[in-house]
Amino acid sequence: MDFAPTERSAEYQERLRSFMDERVYPAEAVYHEQIVAAGDPHHQPQVLEDLKVAAQDAGLWNLFHPHASEWGPGLSNAEYAPLAELMGRVHFAPEVFNCNAPDTGNMEVLELFGSEEHRERWLKPLLLGEVRSAFAMTEPDVASSDATNISMRIERDGDEYVLNGRKWWTSNALHQNCQVLIVMGKTDPEAAPHKQQSMLVVPMDTPGVTVVRGLPVFGYMDREGHAEVRFDDARVPADAILKGEGEGFAIAQARLGPGRIHHCMRSIGAAERALELMCTRAQQRVTFGRPVSERANIQDWIAEARIDIEMIRLLAMKTAWLMDTVGNKHAKTEIAAIKVAAPQIAQKIIDRAIQVHGGGGVSDDFPLAMMWAHQRTLRLADGPDEVHKRAIARTELRRHPA
Repeated sequence: MDFAPTERSAEYQERLRSFMDERVYPAEAVYHEQIVAAGDPHHQPQVLEDLKVAAQDAGLWNLFHPHASEWGPGLSNAEYAPLAELMGRVHFAPEVFNCNAPDTGNMEVLELFGSEEHRERWLKPLLLGEVRSAFAMTEPDVASSDATNISMRIERDGDEYVLNGRKWWTSNALHQNCQVLIVMGKTDPEAAPHKQQSMLVVPMDTPGVTVVRGLPVFGYMDREGHAEVRFDDARVPADAILKGEGEGFAIAQARLGPGRIHHCMRSIGAAERALELMCTRAQQRVTFGRPVSERANIQDWIAEARIDIEMIRLLAMKTAWLMDTVGNKHAKTEIAAIKVAAPQIAQKIIDRAIQVHGGGGVSDDFPLAMMWAHQRTLRLADGPDEVHKRAIARTELRRHPA
């Protein structure tokens, strides 16, 4: 394993770092001011649209895209990992570069499993950043950590499919530019458990599709929204299906692997920024006649944070390397492991940074409270920690049969 950056990865890191320093960090305050002024938590601030144009002009666009083309440079997972880490330092930065979830996963699904019509109608505008998309899988009435529980009905009726059911945590569905859903539901309840589900491409304006509400996350109403969506006899053409009936579970696995590691890479960036903020605050604050940074327990926190970050970065890089060399299937244990480790460690570091900041840490004067909420949510998103640990343990137990 050689984790030395390739020449082009090093070049993109330098360009992206400069763009973040010159354009993104200075825009953080403006971003929040424009949302507050609009009086709408789902408002798309103009500064974000301006940054997207600037990122395209700078050639920092679709960096996640694994295939070299007019749409992106075709970086490997190992080349993309440090870039995702840099983006993870600011919560809205991935969208600046068209590398934000769930759009990246949806774009990969449309690329791999969509028809020519799907690619022309939806994939192309997504790659251009003209529209946004959402992924509707999780349901309120079943434990969706077991995807075979998905119960929303998708029934064939002549040349159409009819959808009935409820989804929630449909991230991006309240984004001002969201125009299409990828929806997972059950087409054949009598089939084998992993062949009952299918996925469809469903335009947001389809009659019978209703966004019921946005769900707050620890009190935060994220701009892109996490929606409850109801489907009441919503009809789409039969060619809306992706890959074919019974392929929904397989598509979900193909989609979630890269998405999980992208989240983890960004978590490392969040942890790095939290450590920087912790050190700065500890140097600035004085208690009982001495800087907080001179307290032994604070120095322990700082040292442990550096050790933990280096460990999860190495695991992330190993996972990315395996995905590049032997494929996602053979990297499944490492994907599960980093999905558990990265958000947990990032959350711990952010929590300690909050403690060093005192009352300011739990306010919105610093980004730490929102960062903490996001990392805590990632311990559930794309599968809860317990499901990934179960998968790792079962793999280990197979190596040591009774």
